[in-house]
Amino acid sequence: MPTSPLVVIANARDNTLSVYALEADELRPLSTTPLPGSCSTFAVDEARDLLYAGVKGDPPLVLTLRLDRADGVLTEVARRPVPAPQTYLTLARDGGLLLGVSYAGDWGGVWPVAEGQLGAPASELRYAHPHCVIATADARHAYVVSLGADVVAQYALAPDGTLTPLDPPTVAAPAGSGPRHLVLDAAERNAYLVTEFSGEVIRLDRDGAGRLTAAEAASIIDPDAGLRPSRLGADPRAEHLVWGADVHLAGGERFVLASERTASTLATLELDAAGRLGAMVALRATEAQPRGFTVTRGGDRVVVVGELATDAALYRVEPDGALTDLHHVDAGRGANWVRVIE
Repeated sequence: MPTSPLVVIANARDNTLSVYALEADELRPLSTTPLPGSCSTFAVDEARDLLYAGVKGDPPLVLTLRLDRADGVLTEVARRPVPAPQTYLTLARDGGLLLGVSYAGDWGGVWPVAEGQLGAPASELRYAHPHCVIATADARHAYVVSLGADVVAQYALAPDGTLTPLDPPTVAAPAGSGPRHLVLDAAERNAYLVTEFSGEVIRLDRDGAGRLTAAEAASIIDPDAGLRPSRLGADPRAEHLVWGADVHLAGGERFVLASERTASTLATLELDAAGRLGAMVALRATEAQPRGFTVTRGGDRVVVVGELATDAALYRVEPDGALTDLHHVDAGRGANWVRVIE
């Protein structure tokens, strides 16, 4: 009998990972696993039931944990010290490569993976405060978002993990916008970039050679919140500044969702048939300081966690892009990263 989808949440202040079953529009707690340090990102190899968690400490680590889908228990099977604490992790080549970046370390790398064990980095890169790295489905290209340099770096990705810059090597975001997270649509012809300081989603065209070109942008900010643009080193909550965070596609790729942390909102932006950005069609108050959220594979359920919240929220995406509240469940302290395993 097929198991229910699972939801995994990283609780940064508790140094734990929590696993829930997504059943009948409810999140049922299954397990909580202690970690040797704070975790703010993880990547999941669903085919092998392996989870790779970036853990802060001395030294920082990437832990490999095996998931038991029946009870949600996570068991450590390997650990690898890494040069800097990881801010974003993603897998490529059917779990054969792990890509990561470190905001604090101004560093990124690609590790070959065999049976859950990370080898020595095949590639390393340096950018100011990189906040995201993603790979294409065919693992031919990878993109690194540098919040500090206001660029998206674009690479050819070789089977052994070697990164080769494309021509041009970077695509500029607006100066001072603070590009943060990037997602591709299913056809990989459009990319959507959320900015931390200006509170926008920017669409980028992707050509057959993997090159990105910036296109239109749309705001994700609550117009009644009175937020001002932010900047590197500012305290957004103390100064009441824009604080964009995460971005995902939803509703059969008819919408882009993006979170903003100061006003604690989740914005829904409409997409046309070609993937071009349209107007904001919904704006929902959500968990306090929503650094991370995720969308189910079908695009009709959203799970949101907040760094200042005490629970996780489950929403349904309606045909008009609105989000309907379905269920709330207790979460750990500092919850900041969430993924669905189906």
